[in-house]
Amino acid sequence: QVQLVESGGGLVQAGGSLRLSCAASGRTFSTYGMGWFRQAPGKEREFVAAIAWNGGNIYYADSVKGRFTISRDNAQNTVYLQMNSLKPEDTAVYYCAINVRGSYYYTRVRQYDYWGQGTQVTVSS
Repeated sequence: QVQLVESGGGLVQAGGSLRLSCAASGRTFSTYGMGWFRQAPGKEREFVAAIAWNGGNIYYADSVKGRFTISRDNAQNTVYLQMNSLKPEDTAVYYCAINVRGSYYYTRVRQYDYWGQGTQVTVSS
């Protein structure tokens, strides 16, 4: 069993920045792939970014490439999502997730085993 707790969401104006954190507990964090997803009202959950166990492999959705940065601190059992140049279309609930069956990065919802409760990000125009 793994517990994931996101934090750092909030309300920000377009062009602003936020940094999301996801703290993991319950299992060895450092060997697993991690990801961030988001879900806007009335839409399906979509992939945002993912990172392999050692941070050496990273992948981003085209919509956030160049604006968002995913990173991890295995000593702190935490994964981060730095979000810059935010746009109103980035408004969503953001979720972190962990794949406890593999150590690479993964881009599909079904590839993840545990999810956090989500944190709301709202970008005003």
